[in-house]
Amino acid sequence: VQLQASGGGTVQAGGSLRLSCAASRDTFTISTVGWFRQAPGKEREFVAATRWMSHRTYYADSVKGRFTISTDNAKNTVYLQMNSLKPEDTAVYYCGAEQEYVDSAAVSQRARYNYWGQGTLVTVSA
Repeated sequence: VQLQASGGGTVQAGGSLRLSCAASRDTFTISTVGWFRQAPGKEREFVAATRWMSHRTYYADSVKGRFTISTDNAKNTVYLQMNSLKPEDTAVYYCGAEQEYVDSAAVSQRARYNYWGQGTLVTVSA
């Protein structure tokens, strides 16, 4: 599985961005895709995740109600729609994928994902 993240950029607080995570190679084997982010000097943290086929979604408390994760299986792409952005959302955003089933309690654990995209930078100015 190969992942390509895109869509990052600079936006003012309150604005919106949509990130894309395009998957290729053996996409039929994917069980779960997650978005994580890493701010300067901080650990990579969970943002949102989705089941590849059932489209069940999971969110970090910090983004609930503002971010939406969605999947277009025909395009092998997972999106992260980010609204009402805040300066604290500034980070490099990474998408990860896993083939083995990931328990619901573990979707927020970055160690559970074996495949990663290259990251895309999101900067939110005050």
